[in-house]
Formats: sequence, structure tokens, C-alpha cells
Amino acid sequence: MVVRWVLTLSPADFRFARSRWSCEAVAVVLREDFRVTVGRETVRLWLHHAGLVWRRPRPVIRPKDPDREAKLRTLRALLYGLPADETAVFMDEVDVNLNPKVGCQWMKRGEQAEVETPGTNDRRYLAGSIHWRTGRVILTEGLPKEGRSAALFCRHLDDLRRAFRQYKVVHVVCDNARTHKPDKSKAVKAYLAGWEHRVVLHYLPAYAPDTNPIERVWWRLHEAVTRNHRCQSMRELLDLTFDWFAIRTHFRVRCAVYSETPGN
Repeated sequence: MVVRWVLTLSPADFRFARSRWSCEAVAVVLREDFRVTVGRETVRLWLHHAGLVWRRPRPVIRPKDPDREAKLRTLRALLYGLPADETAVFMDEVDVNLNPKVGCQWMKRGEQAEVETPGTNDRRYLAGSIHWRTGRVILTEGLPKEGRSAALFCRHLDDLRRAFRQYKVVHVVCDNARTHKPDKSKAVKAYLAGWEHRVVLHYLPAYAPDTNPIERVWWRLHEAVTRNHRCQSMRELLDLTFDWFAIRTHFRVRCAVYSETPGN
């Protein structure tokens, strides 16, 4: 019974305010809910005898969208059927943190280099899109404390509309965040009511970051700029970020799921 709890249930299923099981939590539930008095060391022995070990789990993406392949077929048809006066971008937001991401760097053998942290983190979101045809990246800076908001999304749509004035329609492919959907956000609904002839939204399969080419851009941003950075202020970090993008204005659009023959 205890092994089944630990492997398949959460302490919250027993109205216990914890996110994961500890030996003590199991002992408390046994004592208070089942009147079985045992100590946490006894619980530990039970779990070890059952072949369980205490170790870090492996993070995985949530279950795939059951309509994933159908949605990808629709997007491939859009991308390869675009008329000359229409274009498409892949959009997403990224957070830039004053508290640096920690990554590998060169250091002396036998010594461990240090990465200073500010103590109190500051965060800023950027909205970005990568142009399907050229790999050009368009960025919109979020406001302090704005978060991943519908307002930021709408400002980014405005930036896209202006950046691609030469096209009659800009197709924006994005994820399923509430802040991207007109049926969830009044701001997005109002924006599209005014610009639906110029900006058309399309949505990726759920739980599918691998289908958004701009994720590769964000990975490169973190590798080049945000890991182990020494910036003392958010403004300094943002300036460094935009300087990096000023040099690398175009990126290779790589995403196998959008090849004309999927899997190639």
C-alpha cells in the first residue's frame, strides 16, 4: 500500500500540504489516517526493501497533443503554400533574469569558479519572432514587472506588422498561452478586431516546444549571454542582449517537423 502511494499518488491526495513524499510524510498519513504507528526509518526500510531509491527524477515534456500531426500538416500546408504577398513568423516569449543561469566555463583544475548572484532577482520578458523565409528576428521588450502579458503580445504584433509592411498578411504561429488567444484575452480580441486583415494567428500543437524554431534562438541567447553573466543591473543585461541581437539579426530556421517531407 505504501509503495503504491509513493509511486502513483501525491501527498495532496490525502490533503497533506506537500508536493512529494518523504518518509516522515508517509508515517504521518499512516498514523493520522490509518492509525498505524511507525517511524520514518521504518518507512525508509520498507521502501528500500521494495526496490525504491531516493534520486532526482528526469524532466519530460507533457503528453503530446493527440491532434499534433494534423496540426503540423495544416501548418506545413500554410508555410509551403504562402503567396508572394503573405509571410509567416514563429513567435514566443523568453525571460531574461538578472540572477544568471549557471553553465560550464573554463577554470583552473582543482578550483571551482564562482558566479555571483544578486540575491534579489529581477526578470524581464522579451517577445520575439523568427521570419520563416529569412530567419530575421524581431524583438519587443517587455515593461518592468509586466510578465508574459497580452499587452506585450499585442505590442509585438504591432512591431511585426510594421516590420513586414511589404506583406499583405503576416501569419503568426505561436503557442497556446492564454495571452495569445482572442477567446481568452480581451486585449488580443480587440487587437485582432482592428487588424485581422493584416495579422492572422495560428497555433502550435500543445506541449510541443520542439515545433517552434525560435526556441533554438532562445537557447543560443542563453548560451551566449545569460549564462554566468556579470551584469549588475537589468538595464545592463538587456543592453548586452540587444547588442548580441544587433550582431546576429538573422538565424537559420531549423525545424525538421516543417520539412516538406516530414522526417527528412
